[in-house]
Amino acid sequence: MFDPEIHPHRRHNLLTGDWVLVSPHRNQRPWQGQQESGHAESRPAHDPECYLCPGNRRAGDETNPHYDHTFVFTNDFPALLRNTPSGEAPESGLFRAQPVGGECRVLCFSPRHDLTLPEMSVEQIARVTRMWVEQAGDLAERNLWVQVFENKGAAMGCSNPHPHGQIWAGSFLPRIAQQEDESQRNYHRREGRRLLMDYVDKEIQLGERVVERNEEWALVTPYWATWPFELLLAPRRPVSRLQDLDGSQQLALAAILKSGLARFDNLFETSFPYSMGWHGAPNDGSQDDAWQLHAHFYPPLLRSATVKKFMVGYEMLAESQRDITPELAARRLRDLSPRHYRER
Repeated sequence: MFDPEIHPHRRHNLLTGDWVLVSPHRNQRPWQGQQESGHAESRPAHDPECYLCPGNRRAGDETNPHYDHTFVFTNDFPALLRNTPSGEAPESGLFRAQPVGGECRVLCFSPRHDLTLPEMSVEQIARVTRMWVEQAGDLAERNLWVQVFENKGAAMGCSNPHPHGQIWAGSFLPRIAQQEDESQRNYHRREGRRLLMDYVDKEIQLGERVVERNEEWALVTPYWATWPFELLLAPRRPVSRLQDLDGSQQLALAAILKSGLARFDNLFETSFPYSMGWHGAPNDGSQDDAWQLHAHFYPPLLRSATVKKFMVGYEMLAESQRDITPELAARRLRDLSPRHYRER
């Protein structure tokens, strides 16, 4: 008899339409290797050489104010520009291009150079969630898509360890956003309900992939997870965009971010690297009842603080593949303390 805990199979991603190959038989004892603790990073509260610390000069020669909490500024080297000329790019046969405009901002989570989100207090994290809401609302007035994201750790290409995220807003709908938009709208037309609300309700009912939940939010390892300890965070009430979150949802979000991300760090007792980002309805004026706001967390670590999952070979040439099942990953995270190991 087929058993998904033992036999290879593919799982369908409801949001994008992609598939992922799951090969649990290759790694039935995923923790056979030595578990190493990462070397604890020792960083000062203020680094005079850091271009994100309060009062320091940035790479673009601007000087940061002596900020006390969060701090937002326009990226000194933005990937998108507001003054891109409009019109169509020259097209010739197989070669197509289109001009795009937008704006990019950087959000410093704290004046402290040495504090990541799970090491901040719930009140401090709530300042970050409020800033996400405010920035998303402001940029949505001029841009079709607002992408709030954070790259944490050198393993994810982060060039500055000062805890911060970015916000890129553009005049176009990126490819993954297009896939999620199509899937959610198709489901809503067919069922009359929001796909992700039905999905999260079902996950809570089953329980096996739920890592944590509170009255407002659910944090789950998605059924179709690609990365070893991937997480999906979604509100339990209908919410289409970040700027639609009310005060109680923002505070509950800060609470589940603190405990949920502490579980990441506690897994290998290291500052857990990841890329995360928020997806909400496009700002195109269309009906948004199909969309449910959500955040993706993609961490690369697999066996220890130093052993990563690499997307190479089959993953680059065929489709995504994983050895550890999402159910086992969720159980590992769920069994960990929500209190950060450095606080114990």
